[in-house]
Amino acid sequence: MWSACNDMETTVFALTDNTKNAMRRYFQLIMILFLALPLSGCRGQDTDTNEKYIYKSGDPNGIGKWYMGREIAYVMGYQGISWLERPEREQEERTSILLENMNIQYDDVIADIGAGSGYHSFRMAGMTQQGKIYAVDIQEEMLAAMRQRSEKSGIKNVELVKSSEREVNLPPNSIDKVLIVDVYHEFEYPFEIIKSIEKALKSDGKIYLIEYRAEDPNVPIKRVHKMTEKQAVKELNAAGFKLESNIDN
Repeated sequence: MWSACNDMETTVFALTDNTKNAMRRYFQLIMILFLALPLSGCRGQDTDTNEKYIYKSGDPNGIGKWYMGREIAYVMGYQGISWLERPEREQEERTSILLENMNIQYDDVIADIGAGSGYHSFRMAGMTQQGKIYAVDIQEEMLAAMRQRSEKSGIKNVELVKSSEREVNLPPNSIDKVLIVDVYHEFEYPFEIIKSIEKALKSDGKIYLIEYRAEDPNVPIKRVHKMTEKQAVKELNAAGFKLESNIDN
């Protein structure tokens, strides 16, 4: 079990429907900002895998493994690269606004977890030219695609990192910001991955968690590939983080 610190407070800014942009609201993402908490005085969730995860049948698009009442989804394979790089993605998801909301500094060190084709990684690289982007992915095919893109573009401040199911494999105390776009719900070991991220974060580091909103039934994404704000807060709290803000992106 895990217990929260007495001085832990959570501030939540609930999302609202963007009625002025109803044509695009289906593709809105929730942006949740998490701050790392000091570990002193806190006790993390029990690390016994058998106590954290439940195995049972569920959604056909899920892996039959549950964490804190949520079924984990299958990972989108490298075959989906063309979807990640679709020309209309900016218009649908307003990705430039997402990056603006991250307040990226010229010397930030940023980890893009589940970077995929590097859609966000290479955009952020131009915004932090004296910093570094760690593009982290578990699929060798995704890393190969980013390697080819890096060589073709000549961008030098993107470093590719292969993660495992439980570890992001990043240097300790080195990361200012972590971006997780539409992949957290696919982590087979979400608690372990977040704790691994915690080790890599600087003391004032932040996690930017982006997911399709399960609160909106009209979002045309399979249910197991969406998350509610409540569920995201519950899972990140369990790993020792607190919510700073929730931005309607």
